[in-house]
Amino acid sequence: MQRTSSPVSPQTGAPALQARTFECMGTVISLTMPVGVAAEGQPRLDELAAATAVVKSLFRELDETFSLYRPDSEASRLARGELTLRTASARMRERYAEAHEWRLRTEGAFTPERPDGVLDLSGIIKGHAIREAGTSLLALGRRDWCLNAGGDVLVSGSPRPGSTEAWKAGIVDPSDRRTLITGYALGAGGQHTGLATSGSAERGEHIWRLGSGSEFVHVTVAAPDIVTADVLATAIVSGGTPMLNLATDNWDVAVLAIRADGSMLSTPAFRYT
Repeated sequence: MQRTSSPVSPQTGAPALQARTFECMGTVISLTMPVGVAAEGQPRLDELAAATAVVKSLFRELDETFSLYRPDSEASRLARGELTLRTASARMRERYAEAHEWRLRTEGAFTPERPDGVLDLSGIIKGHAIREAGTSLLALGRRDWCLNAGGDVLVSGSPRPGSTEAWKAGIVDPSDRRTLITGYALGAGGQHTGLATSGSAERGEHIWRLGSGSEFVHVTVAAPDIVTADVLATAIVSGGTPMLNLATDNWDVAVLAIRADGSMLSTPAFRYT
């Protein structure tokens, strides 16, 4: 999981970081933004509330369509054989096509189906929801924000509007949730704005792995977009070192991978605390 933080300007009237959270897709989503301060010294939280409402609506709409935990969702109807992809909605077919393209690009390390053949797009839907939410925030004119959905993070701009200060993400030690093992700077003109983590250390075994190995228990990937980060983190957990090498050779990414024995592999961009 990632923690994001940044110091708040103490200057009177300067934007201060404020956050709103809600639950969806089985996790907690938080939106953090620099919020202006009114004359009486109180933050203008209506700006954050309006932005959060847009993000919340988008996440819930996608969850209602793609969640396999909702018996009335389109995904569940597909799983029961009541629908086929040919008769599914355009948004379902589009996400399947995107997931299938990632299966080809990762040489099968990422897959949109469970071992029993049931279509399961959960490996891409959260990243897609974050991506769509980011697009909506930009359309609203919000340029500086951090969106964190269960540890998968997308940022825009800076925590100090108009500055080059980056958003700071800390990576939690999977063996000791109280400890940060490394950090990563996102946004503010940097090449990477998305950061995602996958693995069994926090959620248990939930990834269909290639072969019988379970080499990595935790993988964090930083990338120019959140879907790439999210998919490749899952693919590296599934495919191990061969997939890690494929990812670093073919994508503009930074990677931190932790084995079950605590040993680590990382690209130079990650710094250890």
